[in-house]
Amino acid sequence: MNVEQVNIAFDPSSLVLINLIVALMMFGVSLDLRAEDFRRIARAPRAPVIGLLAQFLLLPALTCLACWALAIQPELALGMTLIAACPGGSFSNIMTWMARGNVALSVSMTAVSSVAASVLTPLNFAFYAWLNPHTRPLLTQIALDPLSLLLLVLLVLGVPLLAGMWVGRRFPQLTLKVEKPLRLVALLVMLAFVALAFSRNLQQFTQHFHLFFWLVVAHNALALGTGYLSARLSGLPPADRRALTLEVGIQNSALGLVIIFTFFPQAGGMLLIAAFWGCWHLISGLGLAWLWSRHPLQPEALLTPLANLGEK
Repeated sequence: MNVEQVNIAFDPSSLVLINLIVALMMFGVSLDLRAEDFRRIARAPRAPVIGLLAQFLLLPALTCLACWALAIQPELALGMTLIAACPGGSFSNIMTWMARGNVALSVSMTAVSSVAASVLTPLNFAFYAWLNPHTRPLLTQIALDPLSLLLLVLLVLGVPLLAGMWVGRRFPQLTLKVEKPLRLVALLVMLAFVALAFSRNLQQFTQHFHLFFWLVVAHNALALGTGYLSARLSGLPPADRRALTLEVGIQNSALGLVIIFTFFPQAGGMLLIAAFWGCWHLISGLGLAWLWSRHPLQPEALLTPLANLGEK
């Protein structure tokens, strides 16, 4: 069955809501960030650099290669390419904490990758979508404006990140009270939005389930494996490996949905990939975090994340 037959019911007025949700999530993550987080990376850049290379170089390149080699349908491949180009999701921080990984590294990487994504997400998506001969005609047909995409990413990631850091520094007591409730509210609203989208398009999702389910599962496994192997082969300690694995494997699919709804509202195949990814990576990430939580690290391996958290 051809995925071009998918017709997703979408209300354009919902675009404002999902933009606000993503901005709110980014704002909540940024409340606890300080300039010291970025200075810490500058002083000890090895682990973050490895993670960022896996996030923005290896994963998009491997995704493009897999989609090209397997001749995946263009809209589905374009959705996978977009997700691979997105930065790490904020929920990776919570999962890293559950997995007893290096939380400070995870938070710092989320911040840096969100800043880097302002440029690298539009660049990677446009480049790899053009590089794959199966998706190139579709990208040309859509006539994507890179500057408009760059502006959108800056507005939903860059501006809320800077605003959150400013509010967190200016009103530290308020931040302590609202940070966790804000994250929870943003998560619940996003899940409600995805649930509503699924309910309105239930027939489409069930009818085309076989087209996107295994693609998303395999792609997410590729992302988690890329993060873990990059950290393992680089000789990073176990706590850092857990953080990098979840940081690379938990993508900001909400940003992907914003981009799709803004630039590709008729691309049903892309929406199938991004919407299901938003559900599946929570399941796989929480499952992996639970497994790791049952295998505590040695005390000396826990000193780094605890010490780093104490510096904040």
